[in-house]
Amino acid sequence: MPFKSSYKEIFTANKKWIERKLSADPDFFKHLSQEQNPDYLYIGCSDSRVHANEVMGLEPGEVFVHRNIANLVVNNDLNALSVINYAVEYLNVKYIIVCGHYDCGGIRAAMEPRDLGILNPWLRNVRDVYRLHEKELDAITDQRERYNRLVEINVYEQCLNVIKTAEVQKSYMESGYPLVAGWVYDLHDGLLKDLEIDFEKELNRIRKIYDLTKGK
Repeated sequence: MPFKSSYKEIFTANKKWIERKLSADPDFFKHLSQEQNPDYLYIGCSDSRVHANEVMGLEPGEVFVHRNIANLVVNNDLNALSVINYAVEYLNVKYIIVCGHYDCGGIRAAMEPRDLGILNPWLRNVRDVYRLHEKELDAITDQRERYNRLVEINVYEQCLNVIKTAEVQKSYMESGYPLVAGWVYDLHDGLLKDLEIDFEKELNRIRKIYDLTKGK
């Protein structure tokens, strides 16, 4: 079966990768095995075509990564919230980046009026984003443009969800970081688009209702 041979080829490719790394830097794995000190937490989509280190041009150890379908930050998702907590309180990251991408299957699925089984509760978070921005999105007549705009708006809303967390609020008020940024990756040309979210403005607006900086 072809898929079995391709599986075995991964281990051959792994050895060749090791050889290339050691050829360029004999101490590569010695440095890699030391404690990580990334400046970035990247929250992205699970899509197999998008990998944080590659699109950011960073080496292993320079970016802490969390991925899920449609790059969501949900307030009862202990996986994502634990990653944010660890990144902020233990790794002291300077930036938290939510990165979506055009041609996202999760976003497209959320735009379709059909039952998606176990995906329903997860993708409802994207549909809620559509509901919040329904007027703007419905005014876009071209379906692909509307789809791309929802990708961008979803990133924006997930950035707000990051800012709502106590760890981010407290750390920023005490140390001036992390900053929260929203990006979109374009599969067609490889470029990252910065949505240029005004972090301080959004933080001040959010804290009116979601202020969690007070001690227990």
